[in-house]
Amino acid sequence: MVAALMLGMGLAAIDGTIVATAVPQIVGDLGGFAVFSWLFSGYLLAVTVTLPVYGKLSDTFGRKPVLVAGIILFLAGSLLCAAAWNMAALIAFRVVQGLGGGALQGTVQTIAADLYPLKERPKIQARLSTVWAASAVAGPAVGGLLATYADWRWIFLINLPVGAVALWLVVRHLHEPARPRPAVRPRIDWAGALAVFATGALLLTALVQGGVAWPWLSAPSLGLLGATAVLACLTVVIERRAAEPVIPGWVWRRRTIASVNLALGAMGLLMVAPTVFLPTYAQSVLGLGPIAAGFVLSVMTLSWPVSAALADRVYNRIGFRRTAIMGMTGALLVLAAFPLLPFPGAAWQPALLMLLLGAALGLFQLPLIVGVQSTVGWSERGTTTASVLFCRQVGQSVGAALFGAIANGVLASRLAASPLPGLPDDLDAVSHALEDPAALSAEATDALRRAVDTAVDHVFVGAAGAAVLALLVLVLVAPRRFPVLAEHESAPPAPKPAGG
Repeated sequence: MVAALMLGMGLAAIDGTIVATAVPQIVGDLGGFAVFSWLFSGYLLAVTVTLPVYGKLSDTFGRKPVLVAGIILFLAGSLLCAAAWNMAALIAFRVVQGLGGGALQGTVQTIAADLYPLKERPKIQARLSTVWAASAVAGPAVGGLLATYADWRWIFLINLPVGAVALWLVVRHLHEPARPRPAVRPRIDWAGALAVFATGALLLTALVQGGVAWPWLSAPSLGLLGATAVLACLTVVIERRAAEPVIPGWVWRRRTIASVNLALGAMGLLMVAPTVFLPTYAQSVLGLGPIAAGFVLSVMTLSWPVSAALADRVYNRIGFRRTAIMGMTGALLVLAAFPLLPFPGAAWQPALLMLLLGAALGLFQLPLIVGVQSTVGWSERGTTTASVLFCRQVGQSVGAALFGAIANGVLASRLAASPLPGLPDDLDAVSHALEDPAALSAEATDALRRAVDTAVDHVFVGAAGAAVLALLVLVLVAPRRFPVLAEHESAPPAPKPAGG
């Protein structure tokens, strides 16, 4: 069963990294350069906004049917992506993939908590973390090889045999305990699901496209954000009236769950700094190639699962909250140290910081996920896990928009103050300019590198601020001791005897 969970998680984990390296070939074949970013944004949007829906469905109807449906939907989306005839079709089919990916991410994490008692959960969570680490390292290489020596369509077709094996293992080996048949037939809150989906879609569209497709203070951005606020209010009204709401109010009324949601949202915010801006720093400031730049980032994924695997030895002694505080304090120190790196510096310096950051975040994230899952029973675990993952995904989206605006603002300010003419004014243009150093003078190249260095430093300062927010949540909001349920209380209810 562990193999099935790892394969299922691997499908979702490797998807983003394997597609990224094939973008030039995809654009060269299908066109649509102006909108290719929606290959990633559309997938992220679908995954994020469906997490709460799948969480509620898994609590209502069981994990197995939701996971099976998610794998089938993901594979159908992969097959459609491989058959795409233009960029618009490929983006639409990526959304279909994302609809399945949302089920994979949330349900796999929930099943891991269902199948393993509290003492064994760190082991399975560490294995799932290893899947993400391996995907981050192997995805770009596999995607590059397939795009170069085969065809970009194979990056989607390769999902089919892997997914088929995962589907077979789940159908054959996942056996959920029988549950008593409810006296009243469960009602699906379709109005709430649609409202959550629409609100999340508008919010993420505003965050992803703001400052890119249109200025932040333009009519499209303000209109989308205003519509998001209206829909959010409508969603609250719908969910309060629903008999079985998709996002029930207790998710935010319980201190433990609310604090973990907020803390992991802050973690999603700070993760944008290393995952999005460190590769740009490594290539533009340190002058590394794409592979070497990817290695600087990937060392974080090596220490993360190791730290997560050892986290139980810490939280069994000092508790979930204190362990998470320890991890986030370490992350804060690492993020605050990044702006102190010398210019231009050596590649081992940021690599060492990423190694330490991965260890710190492994010590932070796993105790919170294991802890919050242990405070709820079977019938609430899917919703709880989905809410945690949803907040982390939203945090990443907000972070991408916020830190992108900060980086471009600092960069534009530094370059505008430079006396050298003809310098680019945003990160994308700077990256293209530095790829062709012959087009720039030595002075202009040095000015660009220093400007990028300053911009990324500001981003890491902002990420350190997000770490402070996470610490404040843990200190001020989270309970000192998580109210962990006994194993028999958190298991699915046993069916009543016949005739009882």
